[in-house]
Amino acid sequence: MKITKGIALFIFIVTLFQCSNTSIEKEKIKKINGVSFVAPPKEIGKKEIQLPKKIIMANYISIMPYSFIPENSTNLSYDSEWQWWGEKTKGTIKTIQVAKEIGYGVMLKPHVWKRHGEFTGEHNYKEEKQWVEFEESFSSYILHYAKIADSLDVPIFCIGTEWETFVLSRPSFWRGLIKAIRKIYSGKLTYAANWDEYEKVPFWKELDYIGIDGYFPLVNAKTPSIEQIKKGISPFKKHLSRFSDSIQRKILFTEFGFRSRNNTAFKPWESDKTGEVNAIGQVNGYEGFFQSFWKEDYIAGGFLWKWFSNHQEVGGEKHNGFTPQNKPAEKVIFRNYQQ
Repeated sequence: MKITKGIALFIFIVTLFQCSNTSIEKEKIKKINGVSFVAPPKEIGKKEIQLPKKIIMANYISIMPYSFIPENSTNLSYDSEWQWWGEKTKGTIKTIQVAKEIGYGVMLKPHVWKRHGEFTGEHNYKEEKQWVEFEESFSSYILHYAKIADSLDVPIFCIGTEWETFVLSRPSFWRGLIKAIRKIYSGKLTYAANWDEYEKVPFWKELDYIGIDGYFPLVNAKTPSIEQIKKGISPFKKHLSRFSDSIQRKILFTEFGFRSRNNTAFKPWESDKTGEVNAIGQVNGYEGFFQSFWKEDYIAGGFLWKWFSNHQEVGGEKHNGFTPQNKPAEKVIFRNYQQ
């Protein structure tokens, strides 16, 4: 059959359009391979911020300014003179700007630190007046950073981290906060629910991602194998898949990680300094986590916990904490993030 020039041109345009759509679809399903970047005490620049990209192929960075709430108080304080540079507005803005110049995607994730590191999930008040005062202070803090996120074209904004009692006690406040954020911020929104909290959060459909801090209790073993990690994840994985489908939102691990110590996957949320160093446990934890989740379409990706700016001075073979820096886990993360 003879093909005219007009038909040939039409076929060429359709093919080009299909290829373009395929490219877009691939871009859409690209994983968020992120790090939770610890706010530095002093000003840093491009050299320090680009290291996660160079060392483990990270393509996203979670930037975490901090506010503080004293015991029995209803008011958050932030941008105080005594705070670290990276915890304050000035440092946050500079870190975002440099991260974007390097080519990272950014999630801005304001945190609240309670006295003695108490768990925010249990934060509570007995009187309505106290709740109202706290909500006003919390809103002011979150909206302050939502405006910054919008002004700097930050792709993802996290509206809070692990506030179970607050969320369940005051759902109307959170829905109002989300509406207020939407008026000033045009990017995607999430909330960082603790691993045992996410099913109870009532406002997922008003956000863009189901955010979960993925410290699931998996296996009680001194040095868990990759297969043990995957077996421990399996029931959580099945439920997350169903939950994602029911909400019609992808899962974003707003935090995930394993410490380099014995029994790393038994209570992986523990952040005390105890425990014998065990680098292989951390390696297997990460490998099992990636093998379980990173090929699943309902998983948007996540942000490993955590990465420090002073790379040469942290982590290492004698360190039993979360950071993978200067440990064998770096190679595991590099390989999986590279894919």
